[in-house]
Amino acid sequence: MSFFNKLFSREKKENLDQGLQKTKESFLSKIGRAIAGKSTVDTEVLDNLEEALVSADVGVDTTVKIIDRIEQRVSKDKYLGTSELNRILQEEIAALLVDAPDSGYRDFDVPAGKKPYVIMVVGVNGVGKTTTIGKLAYNFKKAGKSVMLGAADTFRAAAVDQLTIWSERVGVPIVKQQMGSDPGAVAFDTVQSGAAKDVDVIIIDTAGRLHNKLHLMDELGKIKRVMKKVIPDAPHEVLLVLDGSTGQNALEQARQFTATTEVTALAITKLDGTAKGGVVLAIANQFRIPVKYIGIGEKMEDLQVFNKEAFVESLFSANA
Repeated sequence: MSFFNKLFSREKKENLDQGLQKTKESFLSKIGRAIAGKSTVDTEVLDNLEEALVSADVGVDTTVKIIDRIEQRVSKDKYLGTSELNRILQEEIAALLVDAPDSGYRDFDVPAGKKPYVIMVVGVNGVGKTTTIGKLAYNFKKAGKSVMLGAADTFRAAAVDQLTIWSERVGVPIVKQQMGSDPGAVAFDTVQSGAAKDVDVIIIDTAGRLHNKLHLMDELGKIKRVMKKVIPDAPHEVLLVLDGSTGQNALEQARQFTATTEVTALAITKLDGTAKGGVVLAIANQFRIPVKYIGIGEKMEDLQVFNKEAFVESLFSANA
C-alpha cells in the first residue's frame, strides 16, 4: 500500500471514530456495566450483555444470534474471561454482517459491462436521501466517473430543487421536469440521455411516501419498467437510504421498503449525531442486505464506504 493510501485510510478511520463517538460511548458504557465486577463469562454476564445490546439498538433478533454464538464458545472453551469478551464480541458481530457480492463499489468503480451503471435510490422523506445522492455523485466523479442525476421525486418541489443544487455543487448534469410530472417519464429520459451520452453512472431519486404502500409499490415498479426499455437490466442497484438516528424506526422503514421493492444495498445516514449507531448491525443482519455506505457528517467526504471490520473496531475502541 502506498504512503498516500495509508494516509488516506488513516484519515478515513479517524473520521469514522469521530463520527461514531456518541454511539461508541453509549455502547461501551453498556457493555462495561454488563461485565462489571465479573472475571468470567457466566449466565449473569450473558443476561446483562443481552440487555445491553438490545438497549444499544442492536435489535432483539441480532442480539439473540450474538448471545447464542457466545454461549457456544463458552460451552466449547469451558472457561472464558471477561477480558476476552470484547474481542469475541467484535468477531461475532462482524461475522453477522453481510458482504456485498462485488467489491468494486469500495473504490466507486463500475462493474464490467454495466455502463451506464444505474442506481435507483429509495427511502422516506427526511432521511438524507438527496444529500446521499449528492455525496455519491461527488465520490463517483472524484473516482474519475461521469455521472448524471435524475430527479424522479416529482411530488415535492423541494426535492427537485435540492437535487439541482447538489448537481451544480458537484458539477454533474441533472434531468428534471416540472413538479407533478410522471416520475417514470423522468427516469426514462434520464436513462435515455445517460446512455446516449455514454455516462458511467446514473443516479435516480424517487419519492418516499409510505402512507400508501400500494401506490409506492406501483410507482417504483413503473420506474423500473420504463428504465428497462432503455437498459434491460436496469436498475443495477436499488439503494435504500435510512436515517440511523431514528434507531428502531429505521428498522421498520427497512421492513416496509424491502416488502415493497427488491432492495440490493443500504446507506445509513446521520450516524454522527446519534448514540443509536448499533441499529446498523440490526438492519444489516436482519435483512441480509449489505450496507454499502454510511453518513458520518455534513461534508461531501463524510459519506464513507462501509467497512464492517473498521466499523466494529471503531465501535469497541475506547478513544476517538
